[in-house]
Amino acid sequence: MRDSYAGVLKLERALVFGGTGQLGTQILRLWNGVECIAPSRAQVDVEDPAAVEGAIADAKADVVLNCTAFNDVPRAEKEPRLAFNLNVSAVDAIAQASAKCGSLFVTFSTDYVFDGRADRPYTEDDEPRPINEYGKSKLAGEQRVLDSKQRAYVVRTCGLYGTGVSSSKGYTFVQKILEQGSAGKPLRVVADQTMSPTFAGHLALMVRALIESEAPYGLYHGVNEGSATWYELATEALQQAGIRANVEAISSAEFASSVERPRYSVLENARLHALGLAMPSWQEGIAAYLAAKKSEG
Repeated sequence: MRDSYAGVLKLERALVFGGTGQLGTQILRLWNGVECIAPSRAQVDVEDPAAVEGAIADAKADVVLNCTAFNDVPRAEKEPRLAFNLNVSAVDAIAQASAKCGSLFVTFSTDYVFDGRADRPYTEDDEPRPINEYGKSKLAGEQRVLDSKQRAYVVRTCGLYGTGVSSSKGYTFVQKILEQGSAGKPLRVVADQTMSPTFAGHLALMVRALIESEAPYGLYHGVNEGSATWYELATEALQQAGIRANVEAISSAEFASSVERPRYSVLENARLHALGLAMPSWQEGIAAYLAAKKSEG
């Protein structure tokens, strides 16, 4: 982390790449009083450095947020170059253009930078050891930004879900569980992978608080407090939604996947806590998600 401080920033205009994703949509929805510019991929290809620099120069934004990512984990194993292009090269280009144009830069990373062999929550000071290509690409993207020593925040999150749909899957885990539960379909959910489920709306609000604080630039964890297995997340979501469903707890070995994933990737918001910033619990995240879905109709 840098020793210099961001200072209190008057946040008036933000440029958001990936504004239609899980996090981007929540930033646009919740950042009241901030003019958010969110070009589509058709308008600005984030893998085109010239287009990125032009968009950032034109926006004259106080902050540039990169909410794009190649997060198709199985595909990253087969085509790691695609993951590298978006998670490393594009991140580097956006960061450099932000610095050149005098904008604060924020990008997001993942719990998958860790190998999952810990017996306690990972802090920002723990050494990353990714075990799949997706995690390797996200770690490389982090390092490009942090090594640049520019005005930037890298925020790792985990188990992110929102009210939109995933661009890579076409659904989110919580959405799929509730839809299948409502339809009376039997559910089989992994119960031996533990993580930090995080509602994108809570992350969006935390990031704004971080930006507007006197936080040092650098690396932060941003997750809903507490931990849960995917099975516990599923049963809690169903209970809060008032849906009765048969949920079978299964092991990772029973879940057909060709990709090795961390068994334990709980993140601790150690640096947020040091600043006096707090995130709601993951159970409160589910409640906020359900309320947001209801308000959106």
